[in-house]
Amino acid sequence: MTVGPVTRTGDGADALSGRERRLQAILADLGSVVVAFSGGVDSAYLAVAAADALGERALAVTADSPSYPASHREAALRLVERFGLRHEIVRTSELERPEYRANPANRCYYCKDELFGRLSALARERGFAAVADGNNADDRGDYRPGRQAAREHGVRSPLDEADLTKADIRELSRRRGLPTWDQPASACLSSRIPYHSEVTVEKLRMIEQAEDVLHSLGFRQCRVRHHGELARIELAADEMPRALEGGVRESLVADLRRIGYRYVSLDLQGYRQGSLNEVLVLRPA
Repeated sequence: MTVGPVTRTGDGADALSGRERRLQAILADLGSVVVAFSGGVDSAYLAVAAADALGERALAVTADSPSYPASHREAALRLVERFGLRHEIVRTSELERPEYRANPANRCYYCKDELFGRLSALARERGFAAVADGNNADDRGDYRPGRQAAREHGVRSPLDEADLTKADIRELSRRRGLPTWDQPASACLSSRIPYHSEVTVEKLRMIEQAEDVLHSLGFRQCRVRHHGELARIELAADEMPRALEGGVRESLVADLRRIGYRYVSLDLQGYRQGSLNEVLVLRPA
């Protein structure tokens, strides 16, 4: 059974502050931690919270690979500078793994196995007690094969352990002054490629360039799903009308064709997380 986002009736500021204190206690009990820091909403808040609780005994580590958009890395570095986080970048090599390139339904497992393997080795070498990721309470029922890798490597999820939802994290981030508090959801570029279609550097570059075009035109919540010569654009419902305005539509088509797409389509269902997972429910269990 799929479980939706955690909802709470009559939950107020005092309850949220209580969960925030619980998170600080969990982090303090770790003693020292390496935080998997992508620069997204959850990992950004976790990295700052870990620094608050542990100071120099918290190390935020960002993975760098072709599946990680350059814009995300730049945003992560800006946050590091603004909050004075102890931070490093490690190069991951998931694209060198044939299992990952084959893009099965559990592709994320191989990506997270690569990432957490690197972070666990770093933690052992440097004497850090734990590795932590940004999973939150809303992620419990979602399809996330990467959780298996996290379990295998003993990765902790302090946000989930503190029962913090995405909405909680956004609110606490806002209070703490994090610019990520209202940032749209993000995911690796490989998530734009349909399952069982090979993941290649060339495809990832096309997707990144296409999404950069959308962002340059002012679209916030967007994805470009890569279907060979066809780019399927997903936009938030309130942003879709602007994509059909003459000048904007012409720019989209021209720029994406210049990148290498022959056809440019707008998905009328709009943006939704994990839309490529929709095919999975069509297969027998």
